[in-house]
Amino acid sequence: MAIVATNIKRADQKSADALAGFGVATTHEAQGRTGLMAAHMRPIFRGGAISGTAITVSAAPGDNWMIHVAAEQCQAGDILVVSPTSPSDSGYFGDLLGTLLQSRGVRGLIIDAGCRDVDDLEKMDFPVWSKCISAHGTVKETVGDVNLPISCAGQIVHPGDIIVADNDGVVVVPRLSAQETVTLCQAREDKEATIRMNYKAGSLGLDLNNMRPALAAKGLRYIDQSDL
Repeated sequence: MAIVATNIKRADQKSADALAGFGVATTHEAQGRTGLMAAHMRPIFRGGAISGTAITVSAAPGDNWMIHVAAEQCQAGDILVVSPTSPSDSGYFGDLLGTLLQSRGVRGLIIDAGCRDVDDLEKMDFPVWSKCISAHGTVKETVGDVNLPISCAGQIVHPGDIIVADNDGVVVVPRLSAQETVTLCQAREDKEATIRMNYKAGSLGLDLNNMRPALAAKGLRYIDQSDL
């Protein structure tokens, strides 16, 4: 039986919006190096970071029917996350579906499959992170699920979780830990600002982080070449 879950609970919008400002790398590190999708998930064109709440889609290989079904469940601030039930390189998504989702306020698409019409999507400024770019078409024959938990590029995504995506990749933030993750991201940003200032002033990470004793304990030795 195929299911469409309606009226899902979403992470609070303030937290979802804030995480785009921190980006994927900081968010991933701040939540204990968790949630990062596989490295094959790349933006189809370079742009800024986005973040938003997940609408999830489980679709048959080579079949984009459920993206049309999912569009009805999308609202402003959402990001559509699509995963096929078996590996597929077909181009599930192009400028027509981009126009549909953009009109509903969707901020972008994450799809562990193919995307096409890249030039048009870039002109529209509708961002997509996909496994590949492929002009190969799809059919509309098999139903799937919308707004049930899915596995996408190695990460479990629940509907209403936060997705953060930028030129470094895609990371998932669980809905219930959204506010905590924002706090942790801010703390990491503050710490890195101090480190950056010290690096600019000429300090070494070796000394700022007291690395020398640990390196010596691992057997690292310095040889003064002037004595040879």
